[in-house]
Amino acid sequence: MKDLQFNRHRRLRQSETMRALVRETHLRKEDLIYPLFVVEGENIKNVVPSMPGVYHISLDNLQAEMDEVVSLGIKSIILFGVPAEKDELGKQAYHNHGIVQEATRFVKERYPDLVVIADTCLCQYTSHGHCGIVKDGKVLNDETLDLLAKTAVSQAEAGADIIAPSNMMDGFVAAIRHGLDEAGYHDVPIMSYAVKYSSSFYGPFRDAAHSTPQFGDRRTYQMDPANRMEALREAQADMEEGADFLIVKPALSYLDIMREVKDRFNAPVVAYNVSGEYSMVKAAAQNGWVNEQEIVMEKLTSMKRAGADLIITYFAKDVANWLS
Repeated sequence: MKDLQFNRHRRLRQSETMRALVRETHLRKEDLIYPLFVVEGENIKNVVPSMPGVYHISLDNLQAEMDEVVSLGIKSIILFGVPAEKDELGKQAYHNHGIVQEATRFVKERYPDLVVIADTCLCQYTSHGHCGIVKDGKVLNDETLDLLAKTAVSQAEAGADIIAPSNMMDGFVAAIRHGLDEAGYHDVPIMSYAVKYSSSFYGPFRDAAHSTPQFGDRRTYQMDPANRMEALREAQADMEEGADFLIVKPALSYLDIMREVKDRFNAPVVAYNVSGEYSMVKAAAQNGWVNEQEIVMEKLTSMKRAGADLIITYFAKDVANWLS
């Protein structure tokens, strides 16, 4: 054995201090974006059954939630609205006093330095649950773009710092950029859901957002999970149309895509650690099958290592506590 030649990699793993000294990837509070589901009504704070720790919150209960978020050092939130009324055109999405618009005003008045991101889609607001105008059972692309632009402008008027369109209509970034610029919101950036797969990991979110399609599915506009090159074409198109951030959604099963997007495009990349990824860990942890803190930190670190600059995650409050 005395003549063996080999490298001693373990020298840099001898203690926690040594491991921290050479750690290559870091997860920070500033990387976290916390999603909130705001609902119309009063005195509402109801847990989403499939997402322990996630709530439907009415505006009168939003103050306490925001106080906690800010005290934990979280710098960014993304707002999803659950309206009291729905219709075929999703009119509450672009109403000046829609639930996301009112929640945005509420938060920005009290915490002007907090970054408020507005989810820009129609699915929570349409009676059929699809992300666009439907005619004869088909989701219409071009006719939907006008409504998405109207929604984005109304959200910017309410004070949203970032517009995050999630609908996957072709040309949605170009339409929203044009609408924002025409309305004078040249400085409001677009965080595009550039790479959004038609995924089975979205189930709990649809429970939270009340956005399950009433017929069919979203495979005609969300991406086939088997496709890689298509993701790069989608990201390229959104960059050319004016996107400022690129979201990859879901995150965990698409880390390879995230790395390619990061390597190819000069824009911040956002991982969406989606509801199914959240709920599976929560369920396993509640049954004592996994160590929740360790598995969440490993999972989110893998997203940073794969190229994510920011992470939208329902674990944001937990992670902020652990990092403290």
